[in-house]
Amino acid sequence: MSMGLGLPQALPCVRGCSGGQWHPSWRDGQRVPCSPQAAYLQQAGLRTAVLEKRHVLGGAAVTEEIVPGTSASPLSPWLSLPSGSCSRDIPVLQRHGLRVLPRDPYSFTPLLEDRSPPRSLLLGHDVAQTQQQIAQFSQKDAQAYPEYEEFMGRMVSALDPLLDAPPVDTAALGKGSLLQQLRNLRTLKPLLQAGLALGRQLPRYYEVLTAPISKILDHWFESEPLKATLATDAVIGAMASPHTPGSGYVLLHHVMGELEGRRGAWGYVAGGMGALSQAIAHAATARGAHIFAEKVWAVWERGAAQGVVLQDGTEVRSKLVLSNASPQITFLELTPQVRGAWAGGVLPASAAVLDRLPSFLAAPNGRDGQPLPHHQCSIHLNCEGTHLLHQAFTEATHGHPSSRPMIELCIPSALDPGLAPQGCHVVSLFTQYTPSMLAGGQSWDEQTRNAYADTVFDCIEEYAPGFKASVIGRDILTPPDLERIFGLPGGNIFHGGMSLDQLYFARPAPSYSGYRSPVPGLYLCGSGAHPGEEHRHVSE
Repeated sequence: MSMGLGLPQALPCVRGCSGGQWHPSWRDGQRVPCSPQAAYLQQAGLRTAVLEKRHVLGGAAVTEEIVPGTSASPLSPWLSLPSGSCSRDIPVLQRHGLRVLPRDPYSFTPLLEDRSPPRSLLLGHDVAQTQQQIAQFSQKDAQAYPEYEEFMGRMVSALDPLLDAPPVDTAALGKGSLLQQLRNLRTLKPLLQAGLALGRQLPRYYEVLTAPISKILDHWFESEPLKATLATDAVIGAMASPHTPGSGYVLLHHVMGELEGRRGAWGYVAGGMGALSQAIAHAATARGAHIFAEKVWAVWERGAAQGVVLQDGTEVRSKLVLSNASPQITFLELTPQVRGAWAGGVLPASAAVLDRLPSFLAAPNGRDGQPLPHHQCSIHLNCEGTHLLHQAFTEATHGHPSSRPMIELCIPSALDPGLAPQGCHVVSLFTQYTPSMLAGGQSWDEQTRNAYADTVFDCIEEYAPGFKASVIGRDILTPPDLERIFGLPGGNIFHGGMSLDQLYFARPAPSYSGYRSPVPGLYLCGSGAHPGEEHRHVSE
């Protein structure tokens, strides 16, 4: 029996500030998509309790106040959804208040160059307009772009089912009787189907998975602004350069979602990403799940998971525990007798409140100050060429925050004005690269944090003069902040590396890739498990 909560034999879903991803989880061989975990588990007939570590639900996918009257989601401003089972339940969340605002165009890259005005690259779903934009830099690239999109689309269609299926249990393939081994071979079916779908071009697609994204893009294009813009999706959230082998897969990971039936589309959640977390919570409680904030402390186990111990000492007993925390937190903090964890890659984040929209030299604002199409995009700065991304990466590998970091900026209030008072706007920023451990043992203190933020804001000022003067409040989150507040190890939004040695049946480790853990009854269901979605892509 549980003590204090009145939840006999509840199945706790432990939320260690993880962000809560849309992943498949598995219980006794039956598929249970674990986000929204509680809603699905409750619907399956299990008594479910969600225990959130923070005071606000949603892990990293929350909406919080920066300055009075403003709301921001600094760690997950965008939303894209998988095409599998979870996306089919979006109407349920819409009945609980979810409203998504699609973005089109979706990418804007202004340049710094000695011409007036400087050029910019605007990418959207209109193929003809996108080709016209690319043609500013290369007619050849403009003609190749639709074929590139089709090539990547075929690969995504083939691999997407693998994200909605359990990884192959390699340890089980050679175990048991001959009949059991033949049955185990059925787990290879998704892999074989993916290979058949890719057909004769399988070697080309294999190269995308294993090669540096710079090599792949060089095959297709010649213009640096286009290659650098596309390469941002291959390195975002990872300590990787465009020249790092395997970075092509990270790019694929960012185009595998869809929104309103459009593959690769992204949007803003009205009210911030916390509104999605609330819709999921309402859907779960409507099905009978119980949700508690500021509760989880440790997994209670004596040889096997037997429940969760709360901060006040209350024991919630259960035969099964699902941990949405990272493997590092799950095994080093929640179950301290287990050893072995992994992480890698960092991504600082920040949010700012402005008293006016940024006016870019490459696309000045109108006299009325109203948002223009590019204001709704992911805005990429310091992306004139892939060499700039590699240079920023190299500095970080030596323990120094990048002096000219890659900046991905978005302004959700351009589509959702309710996030800020009239005339004001909310900006979310992701920047790369910054090491979690600085050179010479220097700590991420207040002075270092603000110095790096000033570097980022100085860069933005070059592209949009007057930006710094428009800032009326800002919130800076360094890698240690992301780990302390949101449980992201080393500031890693994926809960660990997305390199090939940490994917599929090797995520988080070859022996425990099927969501089970070294502790019987304890399952992983966060981003550290297959398929490794990150909170800003498909978040609660």
